[in-house]
Amino acid sequence: MRDNKYDILFEPVRIGPHTAKNRFYQVPHCNGGGYRDPSAVAAMRGIKSEGGWGVIFTEQTEMHHTSEITPFIELRLWEDKDIPGLRRMSDAMKVHGALAGIQLAYSGINGPNFYTKEVPLAPSALPIRTFTNDPVQARALDKQDIKNLRRWFVNAAKRSKIAGFDLICLYGAHGFGIFQHFLSRATNQRTDEYGGSLENRSRFAREVVEDIKEAVGDTTAITMRVSLDETIGELGFSNAEVREFVEMNANLPDLWDLAQGTWEDCSGPSRFKEEGAQEILVKGIRELSSKPVVGVGRFTSPDVMARMVRQGVLDFIGCARPSIADPFLPKKIEEGRIEDIRECIGCNICITGDMTMSISRCTQNPTFMEEWRKGWHPERMNAKGDSSTVLVVGAGPAGLEATRALSVRGYDVTLAEATTTLGGRVARERLLPGLSAWGRVVDYRQYQISQRTNVETYFDSRLTAEDVLGFGFEHVAIATGCHWRRDGVARQHVVPMPIDPSMTVWTPDDIMAKVHPENLSGKTIVVYDDDHYYMGGVMAEVMTKAGAKVILVTSSAYVSDWTRNTLEQGAIHVRLDDLGVDIRLNRGVTAIRAGEVETNCVYTGKRSAIGCNAVLMVASRTSEDQLFNDLIARQGDWADAGIKSVKIIGDAAAPAPIAWATYAGHRYARELDTPDIGDDLPFRREVTQLEPA
Repeated sequence: MRDNKYDILFEPVRIGPHTAKNRFYQVPHCNGGGYRDPSAVAAMRGIKSEGGWGVIFTEQTEMHHTSEITPFIELRLWEDKDIPGLRRMSDAMKVHGALAGIQLAYSGINGPNFYTKEVPLAPSALPIRTFTNDPVQARALDKQDIKNLRRWFVNAAKRSKIAGFDLICLYGAHGFGIFQHFLSRATNQRTDEYGGSLENRSRFAREVVEDIKEAVGDTTAITMRVSLDETIGELGFSNAEVREFVEMNANLPDLWDLAQGTWEDCSGPSRFKEEGAQEILVKGIRELSSKPVVGVGRFTSPDVMARMVRQGVLDFIGCARPSIADPFLPKKIEEGRIEDIRECIGCNICITGDMTMSISRCTQNPTFMEEWRKGWHPERMNAKGDSSTVLVVGAGPAGLEATRALSVRGYDVTLAEATTTLGGRVARERLLPGLSAWGRVVDYRQYQISQRTNVETYFDSRLTAEDVLGFGFEHVAIATGCHWRRDGVARQHVVPMPIDPSMTVWTPDDIMAKVHPENLSGKTIVVYDDDHYYMGGVMAEVMTKAGAKVILVTSSAYVSDWTRNTLEQGAIHVRLDDLGVDIRLNRGVTAIRAGEVETNCVYTGKRSAIGCNAVLMVASRTSEDQLFNDLIARQGDWADAGIKSVKIIGDAAAPAPIAWATYAGHRYARELDTPDIGDDLPFRREVTQLEPA
């Protein structure tokens, strides 16, 4: 039974001609599938309907071919042929009573049109703004272009209605939508009736909403997503102007959808953004309109959600990432199962699917985007096979997820951990600056395992092959993790670099084990980052806070380069600069000598030396696979020991981000005792239908 303090979250709320069954509102979010994988996307949204969400939206849907953001893979609604794929999504959303929404986007200044080769159109003639600084400029919309654009929105709205959607969201946030481009003086420098004053800059939004309402407003609700604050200075669409805009157009849409100005600000990772970080920008806007308001903030706490509604800040609790981490979040609150919620850790690995044009992952929810491809359900496992017992060696993220999922299937699982702590790398990394929320990966699985009577956990159990052979388990999963290399092998060096043994060289494992002096005042530490994810920046932060003068050397043009995909690269650079870290970009390390590091320009090869007291090597990692190799070497003894299979998973197989480990553990649990598929694909895919030649 749910706690009555959460009753307010389950009240129905009117949105135009429709009523949402509760206040849980899955705002539009990317997933890496888009028009390429429509059935996978539809199944993912359908799972959220089953999980109890009151409103479920698509991701950004390009509404006309004159504005598209190739190479990024979103949805498209360019012509009638796009309707069936979208209809599959809306149908899935509504199976369990949710309202189905589609987000219509005209990207304007953000659309380079690489696929359609159309000339980009925007309020003013300016260079296209993308993640890749494309050498393309937009032409300013003339009056006839604006009339055409209004008509195109109406056409898209009519197609959305045919596709079965109850709500249409007009995208004008994160700097990506044409409505924000008209509202912001930074992108709208017009001198006609569409530029200048806020009333003029609002004109296009008013016209489009009125046009769509006239066309489909009797059956379709119109929501408008606007930025809370562009945070780009005097020319930007400020929070004060947002409030003035809402008050000026109080009853224009059927719902106001409020999101922070840039995507990086709106969806910043937990390392830099707390839950509900946008509250101060949202507070008071609800009072300016009689229409309901939805806002976001990586909400995972039901108490925070209820407070937001009770205090009149929001009418709907907007969630993207939390709905990915746990599609059944509303249902678990309703059923009083708060402890069963898989809380979003804010790592933003889900966003990397969009940024890399690949199928998205979730660290907490390995079934995300595998609902159709593999038939995985986030709350149900396939039936147990013929075997009964499994030994899982290693209690890191892969081992914990394998143990949890195997136990749900019905296997008797023994989990052997070499240390006295569950979590492996996560148990160590959660103690680093800004990464405490990542501990939820362990906390969720530790609790779930503690509720299972068919799991036994043993600590201080560093096993040998002889030990494993003597236990008599039918299946063995080796999840023994990995360790950071000290020899510099990574991308710049494929063999160990020259290192003087007299120089102190640490790895992230050493720092997390606190083998370094607590006080490094007066010492110069070179952090060499050839990993390019978050660890190099975190290590520089730790060393600086210990009092050291830190010089970060990286062969990339960016600090923590790959974190551009998790929307935190800029924040990392700012953090390190504020801490006084000396950042040396586009430089590698060629040798480590006594008292100095020799660096080289990655382009010219020119070398120079940096005097230092120690080097912190953030290179690559080596799998801890000795136990696996020893067992493989004794495969001839398996039958006598009763062993049917031995498999290596997670970082022990191949080091990668934590999401790869939880996925590997879950996949192992799903596929144990299932038929051998031979050379067939292990997932379903959709292939484009050929048109007549």
